[in-house]
Order: sequence, then C-alpha cells, then structure tokens
Amino acid sequence: MTAFINAQDEIVTDGLLGLLRSGRLRNVARLEGFPHTRVVVRTDHDAHQVAVISGGGAGHEPAHAAYVGEGMLTAAVVGDLFASPSTDAVLAAILAVTGDAGCLLVVKNYTGDRLNFGLAAERAKQQGLKVEMVIVADDIALPEAPQPRGIAGTVLVHKLAGYLSANNTPLAEVKQRVQHFIQHLGSIGLALRTTDILGQPPRAYQSSPELGLGIHGEPGAEKVSIKNASHAISLMIERLEARFPEEQGELIVMLNNLGSVTPIEMDILTDAFLQTPFGQRCTLLIGPAPVLTALNMYGISLSVTPVTDEVKAAMLAPVASTDWPGAYSPVEPQVIESAAVSSDEQWASESDEAVAQLVRTTCEALVAARASLDELDSLVGDGDTGSTLAGGATAILQALDDGLPLKSPDKLLSVFSRVLGKSMGGSIGVLLSSLFTAAASALAKGETFPTALEEGITAVQTYGGAKPGDRTMLDALVPAVTTLKEKGDFDAAVKSAREGVEKTRHLEKAGAGRSSYLRADSLKGNPDPGAQAVAIVFEALQPLVNGKLD
Repeated sequence: MTAFINAQDEIVTDGLLGLLRSGRLRNVARLEGFPHTRVVVRTDHDAHQVAVISGGGAGHEPAHAAYVGEGMLTAAVVGDLFASPSTDAVLAAILAVTGDAGCLLVVKNYTGDRLNFGLAAERAKQQGLKVEMVIVADDIALPEAPQPRGIAGTVLVHKLAGYLSANNTPLAEVKQRVQHFIQHLGSIGLALRTTDILGQPPRAYQSSPELGLGIHGEPGAEKVSIKNASHAISLMIERLEARFPEEQGELIVMLNNLGSVTPIEMDILTDAFLQTPFGQRCTLLIGPAPVLTALNMYGISLSVTPVTDEVKAAMLAPVASTDWPGAYSPVEPQVIESAAVSSDEQWASESDEAVAQLVRTTCEALVAARASLDELDSLVGDGDTGSTLAGGATAILQALDDGLPLKSPDKLLSVFSRVLGKSMGGSIGVLLSSLFTAAASALAKGETFPTALEEGITAVQTYGGAKPGDRTMLDALVPAVTTLKEKGDFDAAVKSAREGVEKTRHLEKAGAGRSSYLRADSLKGNPDPGAQAVAIVFEALQPLVNGKLD
C-alpha cells in the first residue's frame, strides 16, 4: 500500500463523498449518477443570479468542489485524476443550477476541459439556456506559448465571478469583467519534486528543481538550481516582474501550496516574498495555503493581479467555503518589550585564554558533530539532537566573541544557562540550562567543579525525570562526573563517558525522551545521541585537560 485509498477506480468518488460527509460544505448536494457523473451543487442558489460553474480533473483539492457555496461556485464538475469530466457531466451541472439569469463556465485552458465544457455549453444553449464560457490561461512560464495553461489563478476567477453573481450582475457583464480580470492575471509555479498519481508507482522525480511546472506533473519551463527559500522566491519574481512592472502599482498576490510543502516552509516563503521590493507592492495577500494543488507536488505557485477596487472587494467578500483561505493586508510584526529580556543581568568581560580555549573547543566539537548526531537521533528519536546542540554551541561561541566572565566560573556557567535557555529548543536546552544554573550556584558556594557538576546532574534528574539506564545523556554524564570526582583523573572520566555510551547500545527500552515511545528493535544497537554528545565533548577536551584535573 503506497497511498490511503480503497481502490484505484474509487479514488475520486470516495474523496468527494468524504468531503460531503465531513460537513465542511454548507447547503450543498451531489447530483445522482455517481460514479459516472460527479457533480456538487449548491442547494441555496438564487435562480435570479448567474450560476458559476467550474471543474476539471480531480487531484487539485480543495479545488474545485470545496469552493461550491455562497460567494463562489454554484456547481463543480469533477473528472478522474487529472482528467477532464465528460460532456454529459458538465451538461448535468448546467441543467441543475441554471435559471433565467444564465450561467458562466470557468474553464482552465486544457484541451479536454475546453472541449467537454464547450460542447456541454452548446447543448445547453440548444435547450434555451443562456450559457457563457471563459478560459483561464494564467500560466506565464512560457511567455510565447500560444495556449498558456490555466493553473492556480483559476480560483481567483471563481472568487470574482461568485462575487459578481452575488451582487446580481447580469451574465454579459459578469463575463466581460471576468474576462478582463483574466487578461490581467498571471501565475508561476516552482517545485522541488513532481507529483505522484495515487495508487500508481512513484514517478521518477526530476533531477533538479523546476520552474514553470504545470499542475499535472508536466515538466517545467526550465530546470533551476536553488540555494534557499529566498532564492526560490527571487526566481519566481523575476518572471512576474516582467509581466507586472513597477508602474502597475499595488498588487494582489496568492501564495499557493501545490500539495506537500509544510506549513512552516510556506511561512518562510511568505516572509521571503514579502521582504522583496516586488512583495512590498502586495497590499492584499491570499494564503499561504493549499488553494489549488497537484496531489503531492512539493512546490508552490504565485498568482498576481493588479489592485482594483472591484477585485479587492471581491477577494475580501465573505464566502461559505471554509477552504477559501481569506485575504489579508500584510503588516510588519509588532515588537513588545519583554520584561525577561530587559531585566537580564549584565556581565563583565574577563579575559582568560585557557578557559576560552576550553569553551571554544567544546562548542566547535558539537558544531562539527551536528550531522552525525542528527543521523543517530533519526534512528531513535526525532532527528534534531545534533542541530539543537549545534545551535546552542553556536550561540555560546557568539557570546564568547562578545565577551564572557572567563575568570569567574560561577558567573560563566550562569551565562551559559541563560544563553542556552534562549537559543536551544526542546527539552535538552532546558535540561542543560538547569544543569548549569545548579552547578553555578554550587561553585558560588565554594564547591569543587566535579561536585558542582554533580549538583547540576541532580537538578537534571529532578526536573527531567530521567536516571542512568534510561537511554539519555545521563548514561555518559553520570559515570564521567562520578569518576572525575572520585579519581580526579580526566582521562579516566573520558573512558567512563565512552563506556556509558556503549552501554546504551544494549538498552532496549528508554525511560525518558522520545526514544521511550519506540520499539526495542528500533533502539537495539544504536547508542543514545545525548550520551554520544557527552562523550564527544569529553573526548574533545581531553588533549587540553591532559590527565589530572586541577
């Protein structure tokens, strides 16, 4: 099983029934005739208003069926995955919802859709109905293309047409205004990976990211090399600027998730877009959201149109569809002063090259181990131990450059606690912060360094709930510190830390952390990444300490 489906020939029917049974759509119904005729219609449509009908192949959810409702579509006709619905299905939709005001068909510019919707329109006209059709061709990937594809901007056309209908605009005028809007609409897509067809073997992914993809997995206009999210956005904007030069002024923009991009990535891309000069022209943003997808394509698209009063009003108008993401005016984040930040104790910078070298060596060892610790953690946890520790180490290195109280061990550990508390996420940041806070207090009372570390370990056990044998960093830290306190021999402490790591390989059950949720076969043979990190630090410091601890 490679997808959550029941059977290949039931995918679209089951999906539509799930949508309808979920209760997300209000005042909607399906026409009889499943599975050959898949049509979703409004039950509250006023026949004195223009009906707006759209559709096409499935696989673009939530488009088009989820947009059936007051303020958007009157009906949606759904074909098989990435395949146009039949002429009969389109005609059934027209006959079901078209009254005296007539209907407008919104069709994406693909041959199958044009043919089937066009023929259905002609047959409906033979029966005396008023039917008009507009073709959406918003893809700007190939400027010289004689037949640009209809992609995500189609949903913005739905929104405008639905708004005009709700305001009792006559059919001829609806068509004219929508056609004008289409002529001033442009979209561009970019994907890191193409799409798979549900229930079929995975497609061979393109060897590199592509710019200007269609919404059915068609190859892009060009292969591109992408450095990061900001660079991806810049490549898209480069195409859009040619179509929407600065003299056109303010813009309405939709940022669409083509299927598999995670929400945090969509927010990163949004931030990257809005910080560009082109993005700063955006006065109304739709998304980021999956508005018109391409199954599981790992990509995004941007749809752009100049601001007009009518289009802005249309995009802001409320609709019944809960899948319409809404339109919002971008803002600069407000910043409110934090009492915790403003009350931070300041420390004096004190120079001590030997201590600085110890700090630098420790942090650089953790930064260098980032990838290996992440890989190890991916086997027994959530794969971020190395990244989390490297982030904390990098923050301490920055603090070292800014100046630390290197001659005052208790103050130094207090600074470590605060820096790690701010820079490290997850439980390990809090635990290390607790360790250094307790150890700093012990040093301030005159305790030795090994004893201070012991008190720090006690704090970790108290607040974290773990103990040696639970497959955590304590399995290396406790024996190392115990050896250090009893023998005062750093070489022996290093050996104890490494032995503690090796013991975790044979522990088939974890008592704390995310590893505690895993099966024994996932743990056996793999050392705990936290314990491994402790051993890495001790081993990195070994040449500097050189045997006996002063």
